[in-house]
Amino acid sequence: MAGAGRPKKRKLAAADDVAKRKASSPAADSEAATAAADNDATEEDCHLRSPAELKSDYDDFDDEVAATTTADDAASSSSPKASSSSPPPKPPPRPPNPYDSIRRAIVVNDGKRTNLIRLVGLKSLFAKQLPKMPKEYIARLVFDRRHKSLALLSSDPDKRDCGDDEIIGGICYRAYPDMRFAEIAFCAVSASQQVKGYGTKLMNLFKMHAVTEGIEYFITYADNYAIGYFKKQGFTKAVQMPRGRYQGLIKDYDGGTIMECYVHPSIDFTRVPEMVAAQREFVLERIRATSKSDKVVYPPLPPDFAETVGASTGRGPNQMAERALAIPGVIEAGWTTADLLCATRGTKDSDQKKHQLKSELMSLVNKVSDQQFSWCFRDPVNTDEVKDYLDVISDPIDLRTMEKRIRKGDWYKNKHMLYSDMMRMVNNCKLYNGEGSTYYDYAVSLEKYLATVFPKRVTSAVASAATEGSGGS
Repeated sequence: MAGAGRPKKRKLAAADDVAKRKASSPAADSEAATAAADNDATEEDCHLRSPAELKSDYDDFDDEVAATTTADDAASSSSPKASSSSPPPKPPPRPPNPYDSIRRAIVVNDGKRTNLIRLVGLKSLFAKQLPKMPKEYIARLVFDRRHKSLALLSSDPDKRDCGDDEIIGGICYRAYPDMRFAEIAFCAVSASQQVKGYGTKLMNLFKMHAVTEGIEYFITYADNYAIGYFKKQGFTKAVQMPRGRYQGLIKDYDGGTIMECYVHPSIDFTRVPEMVAAQREFVLERIRATSKSDKVVYPPLPPDFAETVGASTGRGPNQMAERALAIPGVIEAGWTTADLLCATRGTKDSDQKKHQLKSELMSLVNKVSDQQFSWCFRDPVNTDEVKDYLDVISDPIDLRTMEKRIRKGDWYKNKHMLYSDMMRMVNNCKLYNGEGSTYYDYAVSLEKYLATVFPKRVTSAVASAATEGSGGS
């Protein structure tokens, strides 16, 4: 009788539970004894009882457990601890979002009158702010049904539905949902609104909208005048998106710099200043909690402190550091001799010279990179596409590599070394491409331009060193 074994185990476990629940009552001993007797009786008689009798026992036990649980819950709810508990405090309300007052709209060529008027306004804005772009090309992309535009609209009620006057900024883009990226074709803000920060607001609103479309990356070709703006908006020249996702879908532009921006789906880009301020306040709170500068007050220095300490030390940098460490509280604050030596005038002057050289070198690289003929020198040559490049060029160099070396800080000791790398880049281009090619002409133009931005003493010194090296070889 396999079925008769299950009720016995459940009945035994149920009796134990009832005994435990009633252990706190005054008649715990007698009830425990009764429960033990019931257990013995059940163990002896379970094989002799019918299924109907076992079911009745189960029902009686369930009713008893339910009644005990209800009584326990009622007792706990009436205890002082439960009555004294209060709900957690509500967080303070968030401040109003300044972006809520900005009128904007997603404009598509769906044939509706309002959208057509706004598309005409966007076309006029892009044509006015991008004078080098052909007007026919702008009109074709703006009115293309595969393209969309985010338009910032004037808050002046007199300018509503007025076309050109209503549009104060816009971004025309084409989304590729399957590849999760969007190509920005045009981005412009009216000249009368540029000093009001609408450029940043326009891009932040576009990022927020892109998340709703499942867009993960922005990609665009920026001209020399727009590179600075896109960098401020989080774009970078280092494209992290796999090339296979956008290759063949977007058009390559000669003279433009490809730039990319990753759109994080969890960031509220309209509240970035608030997030930065909250993070700053959190760090300051942690500093205040651990810092002792405002909690420990040392007695004032005695009048003869300088004479006493000065008599025991000299005037060298190490002695000056020792005098500083003798001040009460300096060592307790974590200062060491090495830290104080780094703060001396000689070290400061050396660091200032390094920073000045780094700034000047970066300025030179940026000037060269901004030239239209230098677009082919900005990034390393893709050896996967140009298979024989390393067979011809043994020491490749490019502007991005120079920029990384400058940021590292220890590669270039002077302008002569940077100019040498620039000329090596020019000579590499000439050697691989040969006369008559477009790239050779770009190298010649770059060589002429380098002579205008570098000091004459630098160009002459490098040229004479190269002549002596070739004569010696």
